[in-house]
Amino acid sequence: MRIDIITILPGLLSGPFSDSILKRAQEKGLVELVVHNLRDYAVSKQKQVDDYAFGGGAGMVLMIEPIDRCLEALKSERVYDEIIYLSPDGEAFSQAMANELATLSNIILLAGHYKGVDERVRQHLISREISIGDYVLTGGELPAAVIADTVIRLLPGVLSDESSALTDSFQDGLVSAPVYTRPAAYKGWTTPEVLRSGNEKLISEWRFEQAVARTQKRRPGMI
Repeated sequence: MRIDIITILPGLLSGPFSDSILKRAQEKGLVELVVHNLRDYAVSKQKQVDDYAFGGGAGMVLMIEPIDRCLEALKSERVYDEIIYLSPDGEAFSQAMANELATLSNIILLAGHYKGVDERVRQHLISREISIGDYVLTGGELPAAVIADTVIRLLPGVLSDESSALTDSFQDGLVSAPVYTRPAAYKGWTTPEVLRSGNEKLISEWRFEQAVARTQKRRPGMI
């Protein structure tokens, strides 16, 4: 899989992709992550990529021309399954959406900034808009990192135990059941006996019951 990220602040993305699971996935050749500086496609010597909004108002807007030039350059090299704009008012990102994106070969993530992008970008140049939550960030770089992380860990071979991703919260429409590790007793706080019983059937039933109960309490809208 290849993920291209377009941003005006590429330095913000160096950390998330240079350690842990995402770093190993790249080293194994399981994913190719390429970050593009939008200023490389600016139309002026001053590397300008933003301008004031027509009609006035506070804040700057990313211009359509640099974005179009960058997208055209990328699309001349390969076919992209999705060109995604990270927007506060896009589709709410979910585990189901991550599962869907993980089946694709090539995607572009466009990180907005300032007051967003020229509306014509959204109307004509992208295929999808995604939001990671109902709040506003400085830019789309962190959402791009969140989506990349969520998608990459689902790719075959990324996790040492691939079944781990299949038992994550939300994969079955429920949040995860509680988990415990050693010691079995600590400061008088004990772990459930069923988890130490070795009875896989009982353990599976307990985990399902706990997941349902926790979902009903914490995320009732999922039931």
